[in-house]
Amino acid sequence: MQATAASDDPQDDALIHTLGYAGLIPPVLLAALVWLVDPDLQAWVALGMAAYVALIASYLGGIHWGIGWMPRGPALAGVPHARRAHFLWGVAPTLLAWPGLLMPPYAGLVWLGLLLLTCYGVDRRLYTQAGLQRWLTLRFRLSGVAALSCFLAAGAL
Repeated sequence: MQATAASDDPQDDALIHTLGYAGLIPPVLLAALVWLVDPDLQAWVALGMAAYVALIASYLGGIHWGIGWMPRGPALAGVPHARRAHFLWGVAPTLLAWPGLLMPPYAGLVWLGLLLLTCYGVDRRLYTQAGLQRWLTLRFRLSGVAALSCFLAAGAL
C-alpha cells in the first residue's frame, strides 16, 4: 500500500518535477563554468558549486525529518524503528557534506557527488518503506545529474 504524503493532484506533481529540474540549473551551469573561466576564478566557481551541493544534501536529509513526522500509516506499521531511521539519516547528509566544503574543491566536489549518490541509495530503501517509491525515478535523475556535474567540475580542477 502506498502512502499519499504528497498530493495526488497532477498539477502538484508537475510543480514538484519543475522545481526539481530547476534545482539542477546551478550545478549544471557551474560545472560548465568551471571549465570556461580563467584559472584564477575556477576556485571561486568550484566553491560556489560545492556550497550549493552541500545545501542540497542537507535538504535531502531534511526530507527524512518530514517523513519521520508523518502519521504512521499502513506503509510504516510493519517496519520496526522506521521513524528512527528517518530521523537518524536526516542529520547524516548535513554532517557528511560539511567535510566536502572543507576539502580542496577538486576533492570536495568528488566527495559531494558521492554523497548525492549515497543519499539516493539510502532513499531507495527508506522511501520504499514509507510508501514514497513513486518519487524514486525523479530522485534518481536529479541525483545522477547533480553528481555527474560534481564529477565533471572536479575534472576541470
